[in-house]
Amino acid sequence: MKKMGDMLLKREAFLEIVMGNTAIVRAMVEAGTRVVSAYPGSPTPEIASAIQSIPRGDRPFYFEFSTNEKVATELAYGAAVNGHLSTVFFKSVGLNVAADTFVQLSLMNIIGGMVVVLGDDPGANSSQNEQDNRHYARMSYTPVLEPADPAEVYRFYLEAARLSQKHRMPVILRLTTHVCHAKERVAFGPWNPVPPDDTPRFDPANGAYIPLTTQAIEQKRAALARLEQVRQWAEKTELNRVVDNGNTARGVITMGLPFLSLMEALNGAAAKPDILKLAYVHPLPRGKIIRFLSGHQEVKILEELDDVAENQIKALAFDQQLPVKIIGKTGPEDWIGEYTPDKVHRLLAAMWPDMIQPSPAAEADDPAPHRPPQMCPGCGHRSAFHAIKQALAPTDITVADIGCHTLGFLPPYEMGQLLMCMGASTAIGSGLRLFNTSRKVVAFMGDSTFFHAALPGIINAIFNRHPITLILMENGTTAMTGHQDHAASGKNFNEETDKIPVRQVLEGLGVKHIFEVDTYQQAKLAKMVIEATSIDEFSVVIARHPCMLKFTREQRKNPSYQQKHVVIDQAVCGRIHACIETFGCPTFTRDTEGNVTINTDLCIGDGSCIQTCPAKAIIPAGKKDKGGAA
Repeated sequence: MKKMGDMLLKREAFLEIVMGNTAIVRAMVEAGTRVVSAYPGSPTPEIASAIQSIPRGDRPFYFEFSTNEKVATELAYGAAVNGHLSTVFFKSVGLNVAADTFVQLSLMNIIGGMVVVLGDDPGANSSQNEQDNRHYARMSYTPVLEPADPAEVYRFYLEAARLSQKHRMPVILRLTTHVCHAKERVAFGPWNPVPPDDTPRFDPANGAYIPLTTQAIEQKRAALARLEQVRQWAEKTELNRVVDNGNTARGVITMGLPFLSLMEALNGAAAKPDILKLAYVHPLPRGKIIRFLSGHQEVKILEELDDVAENQIKALAFDQQLPVKIIGKTGPEDWIGEYTPDKVHRLLAAMWPDMIQPSPAAEADDPAPHRPPQMCPGCGHRSAFHAIKQALAPTDITVADIGCHTLGFLPPYEMGQLLMCMGASTAIGSGLRLFNTSRKVVAFMGDSTFFHAALPGIINAIFNRHPITLILMENGTTAMTGHQDHAASGKNFNEETDKIPVRQVLEGLGVKHIFEVDTYQQAKLAKMVIEATSIDEFSVVIARHPCMLKFTREQRKNPSYQQKHVVIDQAVCGRIHACIETFGCPTFTRDTEGNVTINTDLCIGDGSCIQTCPAKAIIPAGKKDKGGAA
């Protein structure tokens, strides 16, 4: 059986089918990367999984999950100005957290080189927006390469690392969700490891590293000069390439995933446009684009999300007085969602119907049943929300945060009426409490988010005496993105460490009112929430229970593990349906006659549901008596 870690460290060249998030790790190895940092966030967590497949002692670089994206960026920057090629990776909105540092990076002389890997998310598959981070790149004078598939992920990382080391500036490798997760047969090069020279090379003379007043102006001039050097290289590199279909009338300029969708949409076309496929999306290769525009009567700009390239290309054509018709985005939907083959086909068919025939109307199929996202069977958050809802009045205000517990806003819990970004719930809740004496305000937060971005808002609530209640949903892991560890979980990516208990942090900050309870103790939790929200000061309820998905997976590794589940005593069941309508575990199934049964494939037998049944009809499988715990 193949082992990913062995594959990633092969000395000879080889072919392997890998996803984009795996290909990039092999590129890190070949490029001689020495330091990698990250914060988990989709679509990039599998990069860390691939790194973790390499035994720690064999890993040719240092890796850590930092407490947030800003810290991860700063760590990678510190390593890079000390002479080590570094990489930081995180999801699209993570750049917002890192922005205060990131926008300064191109002003610095980064002697070791630094690659910033961004997982942008067209379609908002797992994000709160469709943020297009090319805007950040333009604002910060940072080059961007955008691959279309795993093979290009591998090649473009090597290019980004080379560029960064040569020009001593950060380079962005912009991945998108389907590029991260796509699989392809990739031709990897050989790896000839040499003992790393880890001599510390930081020297203030390489700076200035202080971007203040007149120094910042000179640093900006240097950044612009480096960006122009990259643009000149972009004119020469074969990574920006033309697909010549002999069509001087029509052309398309595109990049990344839309290029693959375009190629698929053109299958069976009566004629095919010429295509300029860009690898460098910032800075754009102006000369190459001008030549392409000059050779065509009309050109379509095909790019996901915002019209970043379109506006620049139109400005180029205007400045050069080129007699070419440039067709960009024409309606609101062009700014929204992924450019899948179907979408690209529709765009081309509407624009060039003589070339691309509209897709035949598909026969109407029975619509797939709606399948809303939901928390896992046994999830401690479900027990918490079930209890907390009973402790609050319908008029009370609940503020959500980022994590698995965000799903609490859905029926039947309806906990969390506002959401912004990681760590924002406490400060938003504080604002909602101003001039408000009649409605209690409760904020929710996970333990990973607590360390990521929440501490300033908590300190603010304590210092300014905002009388809200924070419910800290502690499950011991960063569950939503794949069970990564954090400061309170007792270990990091590399080794076992001491925990940093959230209670001790809260006490150190001066929180006077702290309650702790396991979420499966629903009556006790509800009582604590009532008590905490009645206090006219900042209070915290630590609602604790391990992530049961992670716990169960670990238990199943034990050879003696036996699957457990609960059953419904049909003789006792009163068809009240609280198990479905107020507790909402997905293991419960209700038929058309109102009978409730258990899906034993889903049920893990945790027993958190037993206390929710007014009729006491839920019992552990194999027990004749009612009640108890599984």
